Amino acid sequence: MKKHKALKIIGIVLAAIILFFVVINVIPPRKNVESNPFVVREGNLPMIAAHRGGGLNNPENTMLAFREAVGTIGVDIIESDLYLTKDGYLVYNHDDYIDETCNVNGDISFEEVKALCEDETKRHYIADMTLAELEQYNFGYYFKDKNGNRIYKDVEDVEAAGLQIATVEKLFSEFYASNPDLKFIVEIKNDGEKGYKACDILYNTLKEYPEYMDQIVIGTFHDEIETELKTKYPDLLRGAPTGTAAKFILTQFLGVNIFDNGDFDCLQIPTSYDLGVELKLDKSTIIKRAHRRNIAVQYWTINDADEMRKLIELGCDCIMTDDPVLLKSILDEYR
Repeated sequence: MKKHKALKIIGIVLAAIILFFVVINVIPPRKNVESNPFVVREGNLPMIAAHRGGGLNNPENTMLAFREAVGTIGVDIIESDLYLTKDGYLVYNHDDYIDETCNVNGDISFEEVKALCEDETKRHYIADMTLAELEQYNFGYYFKDKNGNRIYKDVEDVEAAGLQIATVEKLFSEFYASNPDLKFIVEIKNDGEKGYKACDILYNTLKEYPEYMDQIVIGTFHDEIETELKTKYPDLLRGAPTGTAAKFILTQFLGVNIFDNGDFDCLQIPTSYDLGVELKLDKSTIIKRAHRRNIAVQYWTINDADEMRKLIELGCDCIMTDDPVLLKSILDEYR
């Protein structure tokens, strides 16, 4: 009799647990944002995001790269990182120093530059230079074409060639009239007071290009900058910080997504994380559950054709790539 009663209790508990999981996965969750331009409609192909403007096709983060990506390739999104100059301009660059992308050290090889930069005191940091100083260098200096040739090494008029460092204002003004639907993914790399100032400059620049205000998503690795964006600029779309993204993914894997309260708009993730064991993130469940909350899922940085095809099949919203030419050709297969 006691055994029968214990089994009954266990059955009730199990039924309650199952019912709990069913309910939390059936009840529609609140949407993080009502309108999200980075979410593609069901059945549509993902957007192309040119990572650094497409660094395998053209010199990264230059106006030449951005013009080719938008005008020739036809990408949907420009992706890059932002740094603040000494005199208060926001420029696009992947690192906080410029040695590995331009001729700031004169006519030396890339291998010599890499060796030089191992000593951090010898690097040329964006924060220590004015925009005028930065604009004198050739940011296509070390770029190699598919045949391994440094085709922009000897360019003299870097402005005319579009090989100067690019500013936020210059990029917005370049495409605002011709491509008002162009989208942007940016990461504010500065922290502290410089990061706050970068947020302010970006927001004030966007006010001059109001169509882009709703077509940019901003990310950061710095908690204080994330808080600044949330509190001072709540009308701007934000990417999930690392910790917030990890919590979202964990709750999705465990099926307890009701307990995630992240208020971000875009989930920007690689296809896997190495946690001692490989954690695969290219899962349709992640995409579907993100879409229930109107969150866009954007994968980085994908340069392999087979990986691109897999993400297309999964129905993600965006693929960030250094090779938008390749991704465009893959998407054309599906069209």
